[in-house]
Amino acid sequence: MEITTPVGSILDRKGHQLWSINAGATVYDAIALMAEKNVGALPVMEGSKLLGMISERDYTRKVILHGRVSRETRVVDIMTSDVFTVAPGDSVEDCLEIMTKNHIRHLPVIESGDLAGIVSIGDLVNWIILAQAGRIDDLQRYVTGAYPA
Repeated sequence: MEITTPVGSILDRKGHQLWSINAGATVYDAIALMAEKNVGALPVMEGSKLLGMISERDYTRKVILHGRVSRETRVVDIMTSDVFTVAPGDSVEDCLEIMTKNHIRHLPVIESGDLAGIVSIGDLVNWIILAQAGRIDDLQRYVTGAYPA
């Protein structure tokens, strides 16, 4: 496990389960689904086509602060349309760079034109923590002579 590991490995580990919302749904429905599934963002889909992403951040900045009503506002009206995506072969480091540079917390992973999953900044940080713990364990075994020759 390293930062050069392909992001597809993270999806394989966490699973490819996806929840999405239709562009015509209300923001209230999107927020309710995010709460039910304990996720911070949803891909906005039309069939198998990714149209955008809606996040808790979109809700707070584009509904609450503008005095809109979540039960009347459509997802399409507040979603982020210019979505950054990655491929399963892109590295954890590549994903972190995209997220940091663009101030985003969720990246759709696209494989052969289809949405294969979503990785969050939390997924990537957890991956790095596991990699570091493994490296520390290897070093401790090496120092104590328990490392396989």
